[in-house]
Amino acid sequence: MTSQNDIQTPLGAARTIISVDAMGGDLGPAAVVAGLARAAHHNPDIGFIISGDQPELERLIAKKKALQGRCEIRHTDEVVVMTDKPSQVMRRGTKTSMWSAVSAVKAGDAEVCVSCGNTGALMAVSMIRLRKLPGVKRPAIACLWPSRSKGGFNIMLDVGADIRADDEDLLQYAMMGASYARNGLGLAKPRVGLLNVGTEDSKGRPELKSANELIANASGEANIDYLGFVEGGDIPSGKVDVIVTDGFTGNVALKTGEGTASLISEFMRAAFKATPLSRIAALLAMTSLGRLKRRIDPRRVNGGVFLGLNGTVVKSHGSADATGIAAAIDLAYKLAQSDFSHKLAARVASAAAARHDTPDTGE
Repeated sequence: MTSQNDIQTPLGAARTIISVDAMGGDLGPAAVVAGLARAAHHNPDIGFIISGDQPELERLIAKKKALQGRCEIRHTDEVVVMTDKPSQVMRRGTKTSMWSAVSAVKAGDAEVCVSCGNTGALMAVSMIRLRKLPGVKRPAIACLWPSRSKGGFNIMLDVGADIRADDEDLLQYAMMGASYARNGLGLAKPRVGLLNVGTEDSKGRPELKSANELIANASGEANIDYLGFVEGGDIPSGKVDVIVTDGFTGNVALKTGEGTASLISEFMRAAFKATPLSRIAALLAMTSLGRLKRRIDPRRVNGGVFLGLNGTVVKSHGSADATGIAAAIDLAYKLAQSDFSHKLAARVASAAAARHDTPDTGE
């Protein structure tokens, strides 16, 4: 079903279409539509297919000037909630906004899907609708991590798609992460590290030692700067661009980092409110504190990218507000503009070919 807000592309101009699940976030469709409006305001070349409750979405979109003539609404009656199990969604989720949003990429109507919904359900729906790339056993979720790197962020994967990963999986994660770094961060030769309990070659589980050798052997053909093992303290450092690990370790590290950042923020607020003198100090440091807050604001890097599928899916935080949604849309747009999906498929295929002594394409 389509509304009067159908995408209207000016003659001679082609818009990049992003498919959006408007109903899955904690803050509801109002926050999603507000985020879309922010992204559209500074990007005239973007259009949206929005899945969800049509009457509500029409009402919200009508209030956003930046979205007029740039949205197609696809009505759905049902929503995937955070408590739904992936198996339940697979059996009964075909009428949900999440299913509709991913299906738009499957059909070729949109280039990237963005959803704030249930992560497990989104991965399950994405895998069944888009399917895995040939040769990929386990897709991965890649996140951006604030760091000392020149660009301000490092990439870490997997952060929760699958708790397991053998040596071949870790090799694929390294290749996919490098492709993301090239197309998402503009790095010609990404520095890749394999997360371990130490940097010595003798440390770690057998699959890590084997993966270390596999990645090192493939690094030349893949045009990556492989650093070998890195430790947890290197995740936010300036020495590495891509950190490779299994989904269990990556998810624990991600949640620990987010919790630590929240704790430090609370401690700082409490410290600056402790005495009249500290309140004065806070006023004097307001500019610097604002700069620090923007630097570590998780909303600015909102969006984990599903890698290893026949299509690109960006998973936004469930609690994302308009700022976070806009950041996820901006990331989706950047990946679509770089033709990331096709380049990632070429990277995975070339990595497999390299293991059979076939030259890499260098995508």
